[in-house]
Amino acid sequence: MSRTWRALTWIGSAGAVAATVHTFANLKVLRTPVDDPRPVRERVSVLIPARDEAPRIGACLASVLDQISTPDLEILVLDDGSSDSTAEVARAAAAGDPRVRVLAGDPLPDGWLGKPHALDQLGRGATGSVLVFVDADVVLAPHAVAATVQLLRSASLDLVSPYPRQIAETWSERLAQPLLQWSWLTLLPLDVAERSPRSSASAANGQLLAVDAEMYRRIGGHRAVRQAVLDDLALVRAVKAAGGRGGVVDGTSLATCRMYENWSQLRDGYTKSLAGAFGHPAGAAAALTGLGVLYLVPPLAALRGSLVGLAGYLAGVSGRYVVAERTGGRSLPDSFGHPASIALLGWLTATSWWRRRRGDVTWKGRRLPPRGR
Repeated sequence: MSRTWRALTWIGSAGAVAATVHTFANLKVLRTPVDDPRPVRERVSVLIPARDEAPRIGACLASVLDQISTPDLEILVLDDGSSDSTAEVARAAAAGDPRVRVLAGDPLPDGWLGKPHALDQLGRGATGSVLVFVDADVVLAPHAVAATVQLLRSASLDLVSPYPRQIAETWSERLAQPLLQWSWLTLLPLDVAERSPRSSASAANGQLLAVDAEMYRRIGGHRAVRQAVLDDLALVRAVKAAGGRGGVVDGTSLATCRMYENWSQLRDGYTKSLAGAFGHPAGAAAALTGLGVLYLVPPLAALRGSLVGLAGYLAGVSGRYVVAERTGGRSLPDSFGHPASIALLGWLTATSWWRRRRGDVTWKGRRLPPRGR
């Protein structure tokens, strides 16, 4: 083993150990909504954007209609130019409930991406003092809305994003999806991020996101993030830039989501979004190089007989394991495949940048604009 390789093994293993220690520290401070929230004493708007979501919108809307402890609830579903029966399924699921309105979305104007435009229309049409955005592939627990609002108010936050439990069945889902929660629980200092105005110290998930309506309108709603592929992350950054506080919290008991059901869906979904996750290509390259040193070098060194590399590999496995246990994911045997997950993330990120630069990325029938160098 060369001197350089030994040095990388030591650095990577030490970094993996430190990152896992940080994961344990984050798990201690992670905000978790209560299971028995008090009745909500304000009007809450649940806002669901839907484009070609006929197979999923019924279960989502049924779970929203089943909310407890939220007596003053309005539910807006926006059919964003669907080519399927999304609107009809939504109306059937609502079954005439007066709390529900199914809206037809306006044509997409120049300068906007599709989902921010749909979310902006919902936000402008809402009348609640709290806006709860819910993706159409999410199923809420009966206490989810009340618990989310209680956490938002009791912690004096302007935005909270309870991260749903991610359902992963196929091999590609089991490799990629656990990295969603693992990434921010391992790499983001949660106690600092909630109040830090730095854009890099932010995380959010638009699958379930609640924002104070006054703050939302102060930042200009989703007009402030009209061209953001990662509109959820951009929104929390806009709130922080306006002096607000908020970020990601534990939503494991509040909601479930299966984002993708096969490899092609997952590949296309990540190709759409990962180019925007790290900012500049140089930032993406630096982040992925760091992850490679921490989580690929040690296991490769372990295969060559390095005990230091073995320790680093097991540290990465341990971090992945405790996150899965906390967030309802598959802990075993999937945690042992953590290096393969990191390698897949690197490939997906590179593919995302390559395809975005060529301008050949489409999502739900809409082409995304090319991304520069």
